[in-house]
Amino acid sequence: MDVEGAKQPPSGPRAERKRQAILRAARELFLREGFGAGMDVIAAEAGVSKVTVYNHFGSKEALFTAVITGALDEPLAKGTSAALEGLAEAEDLRAALLDAARSWVHSVRADDDVTALRNLVAAEAHRFPELGRAWRRHGPEGHHPAAAKALRALADQGRLVIPDLETAIIQLYALLVFPHLVFGSYGTHIDDDLTDRLLTSGVDMFLSHYGPPSA
Repeated sequence: MDVEGAKQPPSGPRAERKRQAILRAARELFLREGFGAGMDVIAAEAGVSKVTVYNHFGSKEALFTAVITGALDEPLAKGTSAALEGLAEAEDLRAALLDAARSWVHSVRADDDVTALRNLVAAEAHRFPELGRAWRRHGPEGHHPAAAKALRALADQGRLVIPDLETAIIQLYALLVFPHLVFGSYGTHIDDDLTDRLLTSGVDMFLSHYGPPSA
């Protein structure tokens, strides 16, 4: 049976509970054992059959990508996501974006699992090139939907001029988050004072580039 050929994953509340159990188990095992963690071990840890895992995700690469994508969204899952969504309503866009940036970066700095999972992608990509291809297919907008939604709304309002949303997302991420991911991958951290200077200048650079022309 070609279990990887399943097209439609199971749906419904019971299926969603199983899906979340699989993701939790896969995350823990990938962090502990790397991408070599067996699908049978993941299934056992999640309390489901191996076939169920494949029915939901189709392949180990797809499961790994789902784990990573979920981890990427974690820093945006709570207050940061709400802050980004509120940008379109903010009177002072710079202040609101800076507040959202501080919340976002604080969450990234505090989440060691996210850094570990990102490092795992880098470590495993040479052995599993299909993993890198699956990762790239999602694209920046797919990886960062909250940021994409906020920027799109601001562009629709004319408060920002964004001809290329994909590029803008990467640039925003690079200005605000990448420095901490790079330093974190080497086991070091940027101190609070430099973090705030990077955020302030990063927000100013982004708004200067994408702000509407002065009247």
